[in-house]
Amino acid sequence: MPNHLSIPFKKTYACPIPIATRDYIRNHTEDHPDEYIRDINQWKSLRDIGTGGVLHAERINFALNYHAQLVFILAKLPPDINLEFSYAHAFASCPSSLPVTLRSIAFERASVVFNIAALYSQLAASEDRSSQDGLKRASSYYQNAAGVLAFLSESALPKLGPFVDSENTPSDLTADFVKSLEWLMLAQAQECVWQRAVADHYKNSLIAKLAAKVSSLYNTSLLSIRLAPADTRDALPANWIPHLETKHYHFNAASQYRKSIDELEASRYGDEIRRLMIAEADAKKAFNVAKRAGVAQAVISDVKSLLDAVQKDLARAERDNDLIYHQNVPAPSGIPAIQEVSMVQSIIPSGLRDPKSVISDDSIIFGEMLGWGAREAINIYNDNKGNLLQEKIVEPAQNFNDEADKILQSLNLPSSLEALERPVGLPPSLLRKAEEIRSEQGPTKIDVYLDDVQRLSRHVLGILDEAMDILDSEASEDEAVRKETPINRPPSHEANQELVMKQQRYRTILTQAAESDELVRRKWEEWEDQISELTRDEVWTGCSCTQLRANCGAQDELEALVPSSTVSMTGKAVSTNQTQIHARTLRGLLESLDDIRRTRDDLVVRAQRRAESDDIRPKVLAAAANLEHGIEMSAVMFEDVSDNELAKYDKFIQGLTEGRKKQEEFLSSIKSTNDAFIQSRKQDPAVKDREQALQFLDLAYSHYREIIRNLDEGLKFYNDMAGILTNFKEACKIWSSARSREAGLLHRNMASLSIRDNASDESHEVPVSTTPLRTDTRKQTAGIPTLSSADWEAQELAPPPTKRTEKTTKHR
Repeated sequence: MPNHLSIPFKKTYACPIPIATRDYIRNHTEDHPDEYIRDINQWKSLRDIGTGGVLHAERINFALNYHAQLVFILAKLPPDINLEFSYAHAFASCPSSLPVTLRSIAFERASVVFNIAALYSQLAASEDRSSQDGLKRASSYYQNAAGVLAFLSESALPKLGPFVDSENTPSDLTADFVKSLEWLMLAQAQECVWQRAVADHYKNSLIAKLAAKVSSLYNTSLLSIRLAPADTRDALPANWIPHLETKHYHFNAASQYRKSIDELEASRYGDEIRRLMIAEADAKKAFNVAKRAGVAQAVISDVKSLLDAVQKDLARAERDNDLIYHQNVPAPSGIPAIQEVSMVQSIIPSGLRDPKSVISDDSIIFGEMLGWGAREAINIYNDNKGNLLQEKIVEPAQNFNDEADKILQSLNLPSSLEALERPVGLPPSLLRKAEEIRSEQGPTKIDVYLDDVQRLSRHVLGILDEAMDILDSEASEDEAVRKETPINRPPSHEANQELVMKQQRYRTILTQAAESDELVRRKWEEWEDQISELTRDEVWTGCSCTQLRANCGAQDELEALVPSSTVSMTGKAVSTNQTQIHARTLRGLLESLDDIRRTRDDLVVRAQRRAESDDIRPKVLAAAANLEHGIEMSAVMFEDVSDNELAKYDKFIQGLTEGRKKQEEFLSSIKSTNDAFIQSRKQDPAVKDREQALQFLDLAYSHYREIIRNLDEGLKFYNDMAGILTNFKEACKIWSSARSREAGLLHRNMASLSIRDNASDESHEVPVSTTPLRTDTRKQTAGIPTLSSADWEAQELAPPPTKRTEKTTKHR
């Protein structure tokens, strides 16, 4: 019957499930897409029959089954897999209304739940409520619709929140709007109960209580929709809110009317008259609202019938009281309020509350796939493991080594000791360092590294410039479109502000990196000659053959750089016994310090090997298996597993800490022993010259290692930045393409509207691909990335989602 309201379906459009799903599986999982061909096809088939649009009771099971599968899909895939779902507003007033398009499986799930509620409401409204059985079924369907809407508010809408903002929120999926519909469904369910009570001739006092609850529920629905944003209210049919208001007044009048009959039977004639007066006032309000707003004729007829009955009884009651009873008529506040009695509640279908009850384990889509939360936990663990290894083990170990080297250099060790122990020739430690540089072709290696760093620097800067060229091109296109056709959207310099700001941050980072590159280049220029000296060969001291000496003549060059110290006739350095004692002690301490360094380096190598072979996947799989099947997993659920696995590296960190304590003790002993060693030595200028020469070459080696390390870091930095900026460039390209599509869409839309305004007898369809347009005062989705979205903060990982908004003009 037409005196009830039903919820229309949200119309949906085709989406490329196979393409997007295969791409995601290929790019973000360890699985091959071909393993899930059956699951992907099943998803597509279920969507075709599970998204609503057909009024038939059997469709409830299809929709519940599809919703259950979406719950399990969301346990395996993240909400955003770059798959766009488009739905028109449920109350779209014309075929050209713009749909809302979101890259979110959570949006698909919320829309499916909404359509299940719509299906229940339409089934209820289609029942023949002239029979008791029809009233029972209608009331049951309405309560199911209310339960589905309650479930939508509790379960589905909160999951949708992160993917929408003020610019692209579907207005029919807001909390106030959904709650208003829930109260409406309960009101109509209660109205069915009231209608049954009237038909079965229940006591008037009970009928009055039932009617009072009907009025209260309609009023609650009315208040809820009035709390919703203006664009949400404007999307409703013009007679929707007046219908709720009419029903509220109607059933308040009906409640007072039935209670007046109860007062008459109890001989409370004054109370009867007051209740009839209240009923008349409310019935008149209902009738006036209904007539003025064009509410359904059936509703107007119901109100008019009640008003006639109330006025007839009021005339009779006032006449009888004036002639016979003479009872005082109390003020409205002087009569007791009618106690409300509710016989309905929001009943959530079991298939919604428990998705496992509608599908079997062997038919779950992507049932064999590792959940995205578990995959994310593995990725987070690997990132944390890498960060821990670098920040807690590798870098501290290097810092401890650098700290010891710095102190030894300040003490002129081991140069001063080697100058005494070996007054002629080159110390073994220096020979090893020189051989290392020669084997690595040190100067050539540094030149190549410097060229590579400079080349990569230009390359990444070029990528950033190309990204800005894309934005500049879009801005030029936007300006050209605005000159041709007025369009209601932000200009490019406002719309791309977030992208431009991110570009500025990237450019600042590259500028700072270029400054660091220049510092390394200057350091190389300063120490190039000294480092190159270390590539010379040492003298062949044991060679007696004239020809061999001629062939080895070039080997004298490195030793010639280091003067010999004063020696005795026996070839031993001239030193006191006390000096020799301090020298031996110092040598022992230095060897112990070398042992600590080797132990530390070995510890770092073992930690790196452990990290390379460390695989948390089996433990995450075991933890995931213990979780309830089908729940939406998140990485937070596996924090305990991650923390336990990371604890394996505590022993390496502890080993570094203990090694540093020992190193500090030995360095302290080395300092005091070195002071005594210096005091005991004779002030021989030749020894000092030799010490300084050895120290200078040793310092050149230290700078060589530092330059190589800096260049390695630079190469890694630019390679990483190349990937980040490539993603950023792709994001700019996607955003620019979306803006271009929107510009064309708006241009065609405006042209179509202009034609319709100038030629009302002609009909021109706006050529939109797959999704219709919507002319509305609120912002709609049309293909533009929302730059204020938090998704843009993940540019380093993936291009941003394309969220679409547009302002259009509503025509009434």
